[in-house]
Amino acid sequence: MDADTLVPLLLPLLAWPVSRFVAPRLPPRVAGWLLTGSSLVLAAASTSALLLLAFAGLSLIPAIADAGHWSPETLRNLDAVNVPVSIASGVVLVVLGGRLVRTGVRYRRWARQLSQELDEHSRDGGVVLLPGQEPVAFSAPGRGGRIAISSGMLAALSPKERCALLAHERAHLHLRHHLFLIAVTLSSTLNPLLRPLGTATAFALERWADESAATHVGDRGLVARAVAKAALAGRAPHAFALAATGGPVPRRVSALLATPASTSPVAMLGSALVLGLAALSAQTALDGASDLHDGIEIAQAAAPGQIPAALRAHHHGSAVRTSGWHTR
Repeated sequence: MDADTLVPLLLPLLAWPVSRFVAPRLPPRVAGWLLTGSSLVLAAASTSALLLLAFAGLSLIPAIADAGHWSPETLRNLDAVNVPVSIASGVVLVVLGGRLVRTGVRYRRWARQLSQELDEHSRDGGVVLLPGQEPVAFSAPGRGGRIAISSGMLAALSPKERCALLAHERAHLHLRHHLFLIAVTLSSTLNPLLRPLGTATAFALERWADESAATHVGDRGLVARAVAKAALAGRAPHAFALAATGGPVPRRVSALLATPASTSPVAMLGSALVLGLAALSAQTALDGASDLHDGIEIAQAAAPGQIPAALRAHHHGSAVRTSGWHTR
């Protein structure tokens, strides 16, 4: 198999440093969509490449070759299969599949436990007031979306800062940022090289919610103070949760206090580069599938008892001509 099949497995090494450079220079909404979309494409392409490599190795097994009516010897002679690489790809797929199942189970367990805990205080959507002095505030999907905030967090903020904090959490729910977070979490699970890209995406989502809250309250400085005080008073949220205390808070506060800058040509060029890397990864995976398909067709034609495709077509044409002659 062509070494190009390995390209989708290695492209994330180039994609994430470029993305981390580009993301802070783009509007948060654009950065959120760009990073999430590229993560999904890169993860899908790398997983497809592993599946192709593993299947290529399985195609040499006599029972599978007999079921597919192809010659494993022909595939081996065509250099369509690299057995050690195929075995390694199969092992990696098993490991990543286990990681994916574990992540799914962990998320389901966390979501169910969180829903049960919030239901103890309120089964309605909206804001759920949690008793206790520990400063906590986060948004949670389910039941139309809920915002949980503790008495301790309310006491740490002024009335206007509370409004800014709630606007931030409402933005997460309204913009469905939890779906973005799930997407990049699953992507980094399927390809651990994408984990830094997931961190950059989480930062972009928090910045997106910050800007939405600033637009809602009409005061960027107020949102910056609310975010800073909430982060100092509270603690980092759960990995599956979105909260105003998440991400690198000093960078977020600095961005809120600075005048929003227009998108620079360098950022636009970087965005095009990220999209190009994602497209190249997907295209290379498709080319690998096409090459394997072509090799299998050749191996099918060379299998014992199989008539090559060209001869089958010639035989079919001769039969049609003969049938027409007899008809006449």
